[in-house]
Amino acid sequence: MRAKLTLLRALVLGTVGGVLATGCQTYDFEPVEPLAISQTTETREISARNAKPNLMMLVDTSGSMTLPVNENLRDSGGTYVCRRGGTAGGDICGVNESFPCDTGGASPGRCPTRWTSLQHAMNSFLTSSGSIARIGLATYPDLNADKVYKCGGTAGITVALPPSDADDEVTLKATASDVNTKLQAIKNASSTTGVQKPEGGTPTNDSLKYMLTLPELQTNARSSFVLLLTDGLPNCSLQFPTPYPNAGCNCTLGNLSGTSLCTYDPYNKLGCLDKDGSVSAVKALKDANIKTIVIGFGAELASGAGPEILNAMAEQGGFSRTCAVNADCGTGDTCDTVNKVCNRRFYQAGNSEELVAALRAISETIQVTDPCLLAFAPGQAPSSQELVVVYVNKERLAPGADTWALTSEGIRFQGSTCARIESSTSANKVNIEVRAVQKR
Repeated sequence: MRAKLTLLRALVLGTVGGVLATGCQTYDFEPVEPLAISQTTETREISARNAKPNLMMLVDTSGSMTLPVNENLRDSGGTYVCRRGGTAGGDICGVNESFPCDTGGASPGRCPTRWTSLQHAMNSFLTSSGSIARIGLATYPDLNADKVYKCGGTAGITVALPPSDADDEVTLKATASDVNTKLQAIKNASSTTGVQKPEGGTPTNDSLKYMLTLPELQTNARSSFVLLLTDGLPNCSLQFPTPYPNAGCNCTLGNLSGTSLCTYDPYNKLGCLDKDGSVSAVKALKDANIKTIVIGFGAELASGAGPEILNAMAEQGGFSRTCAVNADCGTGDTCDTVNKVCNRRFYQAGNSEELVAALRAISETIQVTDPCLLAFAPGQAPSSQELVVVYVNKERLAPGADTWALTSEGIRFQGSTCARIESSTSANKVNIEVRAVQKR
């Protein structure tokens, strides 16, 4: 093909629009634009089966998860369903165990709490998207690690990641189903001994440090992520360097009869906002090639110290929300068009619907691209299938139902060729080379 095009270009005369005389005959030539072509070569090595990432979910099960998503929620009759007596001035449910929120009825409940809303969102996400990654589960605080103050960091895994070589859809969906079962088994409120429920503090720092001890996350065979889902500011550090009432302690516990709860030992350390420790923990994970995805769930993290610390964690964790324009960042947020990141770097969710949306957005970002599609860069797509040559493991393949076709998306591998690509591994990669010619 290139030889023919070169010959045609050679026939374009140097003096365009001139006159060629042969004997007594005269020929006029119209001006023409010289034909120009360019060739694009795309070469990729594919290892499809071993590409799906590790995604260890680190879920906050602290006591504040039992608070209502909307404390002023009213039903169709105007009753405040999250307040005592159904009145605007009634006590808010979920603040203490003696007055739990009414989570009966259809999920996430008559008065949805942060926990029931998380369960509702996770059920939807894990059921429909459980095969997008190799998912595992850990929760915090670990009440067995600290039975007195309930501030123990994660000390074990609730659901382990799939075996190191497992990437098939059946295995991944089964593991995701196990994760969902464990999360649904945690009750919003329970007086039954042995039944797990949200309670205790928010030892984010120590829990993230535990993630760094997991050898299965430290692998070169695939990407690894920790998905941190929290509704509270990190605290619970017995090693906090500047205890209350030092100015370096921002107390997260509130007051009792006008006295800060951080006044009392050991809450003078456990109650302090552990920003530096938590940010250092996600940075250590990133240095080990483990990125941390941060989701803030609940009103506490939408203002005050919340956005600042979660932004810092998202940045140092290596997974900020990206954008091209303001609209990519959603309502109330803007895009830093220079650095191509949203000004709110972390994912924010105020209810189950927003949490599902955040989880979907994250899954679209981390999931492996379609190994059977080779897309062209803008302006490089050929206009015809006849202008494309495809090699798979150095073997030239003609287009067809069992090999490949040129589509609006790019080169689509199909039939046994696609199956061959999908079954590849890091030890048995498939080399793809596509040469395409297009007009310039």
